[in-house]
Amino acid sequence: MTDTRPRLPSPVGTCDTHMHIFEPGYTQLPGTNLPSIPGTTAEYRKLRARLGITRTVIVQPAAFGNDNRCTLEAMKALSDETHQTRGVAIVQPGDSDEEIARLTKAGIRGIRYHLLPYGGVSWDTLNEMAARVAPHGWHVQLQIDGRELAGREAMLKALPCDIVIDHIGRFMQPVAADDPAWKVMRNLVDSGRCWIKLSAPYHGSKTGAPRYEDAGATAMELIRTAPERMLYATNWPHPSLKSNLPDDASLLDLVGEWAGSEVVRRQILVTNPATLYGF
Repeated sequence: MTDTRPRLPSPVGTCDTHMHIFEPGYTQLPGTNLPSIPGTTAEYRKLRARLGITRTVIVQPAAFGNDNRCTLEAMKALSDETHQTRGVAIVQPGDSDEEIARLTKAGIRGIRYHLLPYGGVSWDTLNEMAARVAPHGWHVQLQIDGRELAGREAMLKALPCDIVIDHIGRFMQPVAADDPAWKVMRNLVDSGRCWIKLSAPYHGSKTGAPRYEDAGATAMELIRTAPERMLYATNWPHPSLKSNLPDDASLLDLVGEWAGSEVVRRQILVTNPATLYGF
C-alpha cells in the first residue's frame, strides 16, 4: 500500500460507497476471494485518513455469504463523532423479515447481488428479495459482467426499488455505442432510479493503469448523462486482485478529472451518496 495522497483535498462529507472489511475469524465460502493485503478496520482507518473520507458504505464480502456479522461489527467500529457508516448486506430467501428489520436498524441500506461466479446469489431470487427489502428503504446493488444486462431491462425497471450498479458496469472495454448491454445500462440511468459506482476501472480495462483511459471514457459519458446519480468508491482492499494493486489516491484523482468541474466532483463525492444512503 502506498502513502500517496490525492492532489485535491477531499471535501467534508466525502463518501466511499463501496469497500469491504475482512477480519479474521469468519468462515470463507469455497471459491471466493480474500484480499492480498490486510482488509481490517485498522488498515481502512489509515486509508480513510489518507484520502480524506468521512463517510463509508461497507459492502458485505461475497466470501462471507449472508453471515453479515463482520460488516455489522465494522460499521460500529468505524463510526464515531467525525465518521459515519452505512452498509450493504447479503440477504437470502431463507432469512426472516425480522432479520431484515434488524439489519435496517443497524444501518444497512442495500441488498447485494454479486452475480459473478461464487457470488452465492442468482437472478432467479432477485424479484422476491427486492420486494422484501423495498419497504425498508433498501436498494438493490448489482455486480455483474456488464454483458449480462442485455435482455434484462424490463426485469430491472420493474423492481420496486432503486438499483446501484458496481464498477462502471464491469464492461469489457472498449464499449461500443450500439452495444445492447450498454444501451440497457444507459436506459436504466435515464429512468432516474439507477446509480453507478465510478470504481474499479481496472475491471475490463485494456489500456490499464494508471489512467484507464477506456473505462474513463465510459465513466465520463455516464457523468455527462446523469451527474446526480454517480458515486465514488474505492473498492478497497481490491479483493479480486492478487498483484499490481492500484494507488487509491490516484483513483480518487481520476474521478475528479472525469467529473470535469469542482461542482460535479463535490456532487459525486458528497451530495449523491448522502441522498442515496441517508447520511
